[in-house]
Amino acid sequence: MTRLSMCVIFLLATISTGNCRAQSLGYDQNRIAMSFDGNSAPDKQYKWPTGDPDDWGALPASCAIMAKLGLQNKLVHCSYNNFIDAPSGPDSKNQLKISADGVIEHWGFNPDVFIDVTKEQNRAIESLAAEMSRSTESDPLFFIHAGLSEFVYLVVKEVIRSGNIDSLAHVHLVSHSAFNENERRRKHHHTWDDIQVLCGNRIQYTKIPDQNDKDNPNHLWHSKGNFSVWHWMRDHPEADVRWMYSRLKAHSAGVADISDCGMLFFLLVGDANGSPEKFREFIGDQIVSKN
Repeated sequence: MTRLSMCVIFLLATISTGNCRAQSLGYDQNRIAMSFDGNSAPDKQYKWPTGDPDDWGALPASCAIMAKLGLQNKLVHCSYNNFIDAPSGPDSKNQLKISADGVIEHWGFNPDVFIDVTKEQNRAIESLAAEMSRSTESDPLFFIHAGLSEFVYLVVKEVIRSGNIDSLAHVHLVSHSAFNENERRRKHHHTWDDIQVLCGNRIQYTKIPDQNDKDNPNHLWHSKGNFSVWHWMRDHPEADVRWMYSRLKAHSAGVADISDCGMLFFLLVGDANGSPEKFREFIGDQIVSKN
């Protein structure tokens, strides 16, 4: 076999395994952090006592995108149940922990980076603050904003307290949700605009279109009550993909919504207009190679 033939075969193999992707925002094998809201113990001081169950499926789908590209070791922080001042501890079935434990088991993520904020709020804040604090031009952090802003406000406050405010210029925050940016569970909580004021607009901010298109099940990541567009996961030959469908199906309101994973699909695949079909093509035959 000639050297040219070998190179062609290698190139085709690379493309077929999904490693040839158009990435966004200059992402180049850099560190990634995520923070989700999710479920919590009932918070009777707030109009919606528990969190949005979309994250029960969005956390696994987000990690599946990373695992498909072999980026498990680039996830340096993933906090969940991040409602600040809500009652401590999640409800009796900690759905986000089920999701986090599953991605660790199926795709080999580091268990130490997953932190339940209701149980370890200080560690969660310190973990993300440390990753932001060590960010530089050559080692930026890409942060997926999948929860409310108060948690991030406390993190940025800690970065500044530790004397590392300039590092925030090398943090890229990706958002898609006006709700996550602006909603406050308490009057004294803060919004995304408050965070930018706090840090002097240092954080690099990218907002993609809202990843919900409820009335069009074939577009984006929320198909309302129509699960048929996701049945390719349910019927997939690989157990980990079928497990991912079970997390989508777990939504307590019977809604097919994994909209927050659209931010990672944008960052790592370069597409802000994902869909169930595009996700099917991206996942392909398997997420993690048996070899």
